[in-house]
Amino acid sequence: MSSTVTNSERPGEKLGLLMCVALVMGNMIGSGVFLLPSSLAPLGWNAALGWLATIGGTLCLALVFARLARYLPGGCGAYTYAAAAFGPATGFVVAWSFWISCWVTNATLAVAAVRNLAIIYPSLNGGGSAAALLAIAFVWFFTFVNLLGVRKAGGMQVVTLILKLLLLFGAIAIALWWLAAGDSALPSMQGTEPVSLAGIGHAATFTLFALLGFESALAAGDRVSDPERTVPRATMIGMVATGLLYLLACTAVTMLLPSDVVAASIAPFPTFFSHFIGPEAGTAAAVLAAIAALGALNGFVLLAGELPRDLAHRGLVPHAFGTDNRHGVPHWSLLLAAVLATLIVYANYSRGLAELFNFMMLVTTSTTIIFYLIGALAALKFRNEGRFHMSPAFVLLTLAGIIYVCWAFYGAGLEPTLYSLAMTVAGLPIYLAMQRGHRAAG
Repeated sequence: MSSTVTNSERPGEKLGLLMCVALVMGNMIGSGVFLLPSSLAPLGWNAALGWLATIGGTLCLALVFARLARYLPGGCGAYTYAAAAFGPATGFVVAWSFWISCWVTNATLAVAAVRNLAIIYPSLNGGGSAAALLAIAFVWFFTFVNLLGVRKAGGMQVVTLILKLLLLFGAIAIALWWLAAGDSALPSMQGTEPVSLAGIGHAATFTLFALLGFESALAAGDRVSDPERTVPRATMIGMVATGLLYLLACTAVTMLLPSDVVAASIAPFPTFFSHFIGPEAGTAAAVLAAIAALGALNGFVLLAGELPRDLAHRGLVPHAFGTDNRHGVPHWSLLLAAVLATLIVYANYSRGLAELFNFMMLVTTSTTIIFYLIGALAALKFRNEGRFHMSPAFVLLTLAGIIYVCWAFYGAGLEPTLYSLAMTVAGLPIYLAMQRGHRAAG
C-alpha cells in the first residue's frame, strides 16, 4: 500500500525561497568546515585540491537533484525519486538510510558544538559524561524548538546562518589582508604529504561531510511553497554559495597557519583568529563555530521529523509517526529521532570528542551517499525511459556524480560503512511487517 502525498495535502506553514536557501546553507555550514582543517592540515596542497574535487562532484549531484525536484516536486525526495524509478521497497530503503543520516548528524553536530566550546571550557575537551550530557541537551533543546512549528525553526535557521557567515567571511577577510600586506611568506608545506591522487582522494573523503545537506530542501519538499520552482533554486543557490565560501575560508585556515599548529588544534577556526587577531577574537570565533553547528542541528532536527511523517502517510511505517501536533509538527517522529541521537552519543562518549566526531562524521557520510547514488541512478533511468530529457552533457555530469559518490563511499572506511549498512538493513523488517499488515487488512 502506498499513497502519493502532494504539497497541497499538507496544510499549515510553508517555507519560501529565503528560508529554503537558509535551510540548505544552514545545514551545509555546520561543523565540518570549522573542524576539518585539523584533519586536512597534514595533507598540504592535497587539501585544496580535495575541496575542488568534492565541490565539483557535489555540484554534479546538486544539478541532478535540482532536475529531479522539478520533475517530481513536493513530498520527501529521499523516498519519491527512488520509488518512482525502482519501486516502493527501494524508496523505503533510501528514505530509511537518509533518515538514519539525519539523526546521526544531529548527534554529530551536537558533539561538534561541544568540541568548539571546549576552547572556552577546557574541561570539556577530554569528552566524558559532562561533554556527552551537554551534547544531549543541545539535541533536546532544538527538538523542542522544532516542536513549536516549522517557521519557528526556519526563523532560527536564518539567524544562525547570518552568524556563521560572519565567521567564514572573517577568515576570508583576514587571509586577503595578510596576503595583501605581503609581510611574511606562506608557512612551509614541509612535512605534509606531497600532491598525489591518493592524497586528494583522502582529502575529498573528509570534505564531503562538510557539503552534506545540499539536499535539505528536497527532503522537506512537502513543507515548501511552490516546490517545483523553489526547491531547485534553493538547492543550486545554497550549493554554489556554500562551496565557494568553503574553498576560500577553509583553505585560508589550512594554508596560512603552520600545519603542525592546525593539526594539533581541537578547534582550528578559533586558533586561526587567535593567531592573527588575539585571544578575544579566538573566543568569539569559538562561540560562532558552536552556533554554526547548532544552527545546522536545528535544520537536521526538522528533516529527521519530516522523513518518518512522509513514510507514515504512505503506509510504510506506523501511523503514529505521521500525526502532527497543534503546530503542524510530527511530534512522535521528532521525539524518536532525539532519543536515537541521545543513545548514539551516550553509547560512544568514551571515545573522546575528536574521535567521536570523526566516527559519526564517517557514518553520516556513508548513509547519506545511498540517497545520492540511488537518486542519480533514478535520473538516468527516467532519461532512458523518455520520462524527461537529458542532454549528453547532463548525462556525463550524472555519471561523474555517480563515480564520485562511489569513490567517497569507498573512502569512508570499513567500520563506518558496515555500521551504516547494518542500520539501513535494520529497516527492512519494518517494511516487510507493514506490507504484511496491509495485505492482511486488504
